[in-house]
Amino acid sequence: MNKHWYSYSGYGDPTLAKNYTKSFGIPACVGGSYICAIYVHYNGLIPRSPLSANIQTYIANGLAQQVPQPQFPFGNKLFVYMKFTN
Repeated sequence: MNKHWYSYSGYGDPTLAKNYTKSFGIPACVGGSYICAIYVHYNGLIPRSPLSANIQTYIANGLAQQVPQPQFPFGNKLFVYMKFTN
């Protein structure tokens, strides 16, 4: 199954799939204090529910550290992008 970018609505729990909608391109955001988008398995206009434990951990780490995730290993594919405003 392919992976796609999904943008966070800015409302509700960012670990719930229902709060994301499919993006039709790579998000322009990368860093900041708020969740911007996640890169996960495709399941239509919203991502597969529930979000994987890894993505949920990346979301929590992104909010805590305010940087895209994962940070390690260095150069790894980023699955959670952050933005400066909600």
